[in-house]
Amino acid sequence: MSLPVHLVDSADSGDALADAGPGTSVTLEGDEAHHAVAVRRMRVGERLVLTDGAGTSVTAEVAATGKRLLTATVHEVRRVPEPAPAIVVVQALPKGDRGELAVEMLTEVGVARVVPWAASRSVAVWKGERATKSLARWRATAREAAKQARRSWFPVVDELASTADVVALLADAPLAVVLHEEASVPLASLDLPAEGPLVIVVGPEGGLTDEEVAAFVAAGAASVRLGAEVLRTSTAGVAATAALLSRTPRWS
Repeated sequence: MSLPVHLVDSADSGDALADAGPGTSVTLEGDEAHHAVAVRRMRVGERLVLTDGAGTSVTAEVAATGKRLLTATVHEVRRVPEPAPAIVVVQALPKGDRGELAVEMLTEVGVARVVPWAASRSVAVWKGERATKSLARWRATAREAAKQARRSWFPVVDELASTADVVALLADAPLAVVLHEEASVPLASLDLPAEGPLVIVVGPEGGLTDEEVAAFVAAGAASVRLGAEVLRTSTAGVAATAALLSRTPRWS
């Protein structure tokens, strides 16, 4: 059975895993410690995995617990290089809880970065307090999905991007694609660069406007299709990411 995974948040504990080695102690605090102790009911002597979400994970044994505190003794340290090429998905804001569904699946499949995008035809609107809460939900979803997927590198969820922000992102990418049901070029026909990031733009339920497609293509992106089927905005990015990863060393 897989060991439970918990994130050692640098905001709470500093760079706690930087000097970790067999026999050293690591302290887990705050919500993560509460979840381990009160929800999972971890006890002294049990083992778990602690990660900083930036490439370092340790297998450790619980040495002591408190109300919002857990101390563990490190048994083994694993440092993993950042997966390459990195995949970045620009995700137009979907309606309802489909945004969290998209983030969850994108995290599980291995994307490095998710960029929420306010597309012209996005039904959902992030403004004021709603924007703050929605972004927090996306980031929490990515964090929990990364733990479930046992990732050593957790994805970054950006602040809400405008179309101009997306254009700038595409201009700097070695490969950028825009998923468009009317495109004639199949995604599988593109040659992949040796290095990333590889950027995928996913439109909203109402589709991309001609102006958005034109701006993205002018910035250097390729307008591509996945296949004959039209996917939901919450699943298109996952399908495209898998299609690209299957052609890289990451999945070979």
